[in-house]
Amino acid sequence: MLSNSRAPLQYLNDISAWVSCVQEQELLPKLIVNTATRMMQAKASSLLLLDEDGKTLRFEITTGSKKKELKNYQVKLGQGIAGYVAETGTPLLVEDVHKDPRWHSVISQNINFKTTSIACSPLKIKSEIIGVLQIVDRIDGSFFGKDDLNTLNVFANVCAKAIHNSRQVESVNRKNIELTEQVAEKSQIVGKSREVKRAVSDALKVAATKASVMVLGESGTGKELMARLIHFQSSRKDFPLVILNCGALTESLLEDELFGHEKGAFTGAVALKKGKFELADKGTIFLDEIGEMSLNMQTRLLRVLQEGSYYRVGGSQKISVDVRVISATNRDIEKEVQNKMFREDLYYRLNVVQIKNPPLRDRKADILLLTHHFLEYFRKQQARPDLEFSAQTLQIIKTHSWPGNIRELKNAVERAVIMCEGPMISAEDLPFFVAEKDPVSFDKLNLKQAVHSFKKKHLIHILQSVQGNRTKAAKILDIQRTYLSRLISEFDIKGI
Repeated sequence: MLSNSRAPLQYLNDISAWVSCVQEQELLPKLIVNTATRMMQAKASSLLLLDEDGKTLRFEITTGSKKKELKNYQVKLGQGIAGYVAETGTPLLVEDVHKDPRWHSVISQNINFKTTSIACSPLKIKSEIIGVLQIVDRIDGSFFGKDDLNTLNVFANVCAKAIHNSRQVESVNRKNIELTEQVAEKSQIVGKSREVKRAVSDALKVAATKASVMVLGESGTGKELMARLIHFQSSRKDFPLVILNCGALTESLLEDELFGHEKGAFTGAVALKKGKFELADKGTIFLDEIGEMSLNMQTRLLRVLQEGSYYRVGGSQKISVDVRVISATNRDIEKEVQNKMFREDLYYRLNVVQIKNPPLRDRKADILLLTHHFLEYFRKQQARPDLEFSAQTLQIIKTHSWPGNIRELKNAVERAVIMCEGPMISAEDLPFFVAEKDPVSFDKLNLKQAVHSFKKKHLIHILQSVQGNRTKAAKILDIQRTYLSRLISEFDIKGI
């Protein structure tokens, strides 16, 4: 029986205070064993936790004169008193270990620690055993009794929940770190060229403000990446970044995506739908291909930017939002304004700060840097850590024109990693190598034949750079998608 001046109930009251707030996996075990030692007036206490294999107990932390030595030992499931309790889930009180056949004396003998009386309780989460809590010998030399074991059991149950909670918190924190790293990787802009440094510097300056930003640049230059960088470097980083490609939607679909609709607003509106502006409240909305937006939709967008509110389709309740707008286009937006194809007042609303993403051909110093960056990424993805580019392949990559910009380069590296059969990526693994390694002998062709051959070669090259996406290819070629489809049929281009 306990005879100390402080009753076990008082210790348990104290425990309830710190168990609910202590979440650090390193601090919690120390608090557990120190409290158990004081509460039970024991010479030593040990917290043993079950390894992931479910077969071994390790000394997580101990008290007493031999605590350093014990850290070097493990106990198999079923071995000794602690192993028995972990295997059976049954608390055990042993007044004299030397008379108990379950006693495993090897550890005590090795560390020269005399043990007589032990009380041991399982740490359970529902029916799962995660470890045991063990106390050794009373300070005054008396044996532990049943009341001591009952107190230890209550304490062990509380501690098991605390350990479980701390592991959950640790798991959430680890996932958050992983997600943060993924976000950081997705928001990373690779490059050391003067042009990229200038664009990134401008982005970081504007990130700290509330200003609207317009990102200009050709298709494939990383305009969305720039938007991500601005958002995650801003005070809005803990709120949503919502991305919408305006060029991929008809006017009615774009209106529905931006502003949402009420239930019953039109045929098929079976439930309320929140728009992208509402979903981005307190965060950022990135409107890609803003130059494709109709004049009617431009008017509605301008009203939202001016008033900070709008109505869902079919709705009568005003929705107020606080959203930062980042827009992007690969069009000559100033020319669009001059030609009355883009509202001048909306342009000035969106274009408070303008950032220009340089095409890859203007930042040749970054081509190999980006190539190795993408290679590292896809090596991990494909589990091929030893894969490298041959010197010839790197030279071809360096001199390629890259009409599809960074997107084309990323796709080319991904394809090369997938198609490469050996440890070295050769020129044949590049998607555009066939077109470049065997140039047509134009001196044997008349003008019409040469033009035909060049057009077909160039179309194949552009389509390969965007993985067959005709909309993207048409934008790079600066032609209508319908015209591109006619050219593909005319030149009998297949399989892309």
